[in-house]
Amino acid sequence: MNTKSSILKKALYVIIPLAIIAIVVIKLKNNKEITQSKVYQYDKEQVKYVQVDTLQIKNVNTEISYSGTFEPNKETKISAEIQGKINDVLVDLGSYVKKGQSLIQLDNSLLKLQLQTIEVQIEGLVADINRYTILAKADAIQGVQLEKAELGLKSAKVQKATLLEQLNKTTIKAPFSGVVTAKLSEEGAFAAPGVPLLQITDITTLKFTVNVAEKDLSQFKLNQSYSLSADAYSEILLTGKTTMIGSKANMGSSFPVQFTVNNTTDLKIKSGMFGNVLLKSETSGKGIVIPTSAIQGTENQPQVYIVKNGKALLQNITISNKIKNKAVVSNGLNVGDVIVTNGFINLFEGANVTVK
Repeated sequence: MNTKSSILKKALYVIIPLAIIAIVVIKLKNNKEITQSKVYQYDKEQVKYVQVDTLQIKNVNTEISYSGTFEPNKETKISAEIQGKINDVLVDLGSYVKKGQSLIQLDNSLLKLQLQTIEVQIEGLVADINRYTILAKADAIQGVQLEKAELGLKSAKVQKATLLEQLNKTTIKAPFSGVVTAKLSEEGAFAAPGVPLLQITDITTLKFTVNVAEKDLSQFKLNQSYSLSADAYSEILLTGKTTMIGSKANMGSSFPVQFTVNNTTDLKIKSGMFGNVLLKSETSGKGIVIPTSAIQGTENQPQVYIVKNGKALLQNITISNKIKNKAVVSNGLNVGDVIVTNGFINLFEGANVTVK
């Protein structure tokens, strides 16, 4: 009996671990199957929906444009040359002012009193000089008294001129014609040299700046006129003369080109507006033109997907020119070819495609 019990115990010691291992293996297998069932299995045979374009001979757009920003010809912040309390601000934000027009009046009452004092002194010195001149001719006084009076008169006149200059500076005037684009102080405030009070902007003449790639820089010549337009007023055609062609590339490896534009359209074009300068392209005539968004591959080897027999096939192409968002193809495509223009997600060589 003891022998049977011992054999049974030994058997249990072997069977139980094996059963546990079997349960673990079955559990792991089930977990793997569940995990695999949740993982997305990409079906390469699945049909991809794309948008296409059938190629035709088109007119090549002969107009190239470069975008830029209009800037004021002149703009400055105006401050007082002397300190004093602001008695009156004579213009408002948006006011058009002419060169020399009074803008701000500072308190000058103390200076006027000082001027009156000097004028009284001058009046007395003139009387002294007249009297000393007569007495000196009669040898009634020494000539040095007359000389002192004459020197005193000269000094008083210098003081008067200084006060008149200071009085003149209490009226702050416009240095050039323009529009008040910032009002930085009000009546009762204290003005001091270097503290901005107003901002004047001249937009009768504008500067327009574009950034041009190195290969296109030769299209611009100094002092030549070009056609420009503002995005906000595309119907208005402006003329700009090239005043500067950059000699150093900026951070984007392009060169600034600046034009001067007469803003003769009732000052409609404002500083900060966007616009374009229009050029005639050397490329003209007709050809195969595709959207640049259809181009795949690399800069050195551009490609497009063409659709043949329900499949997308990559085709190498040669681009002769790019105009805005279009590309002129000189080799690799023919009239009647169908190219993919949209729907590139998960698209690959040989994929099954259908047109949306």
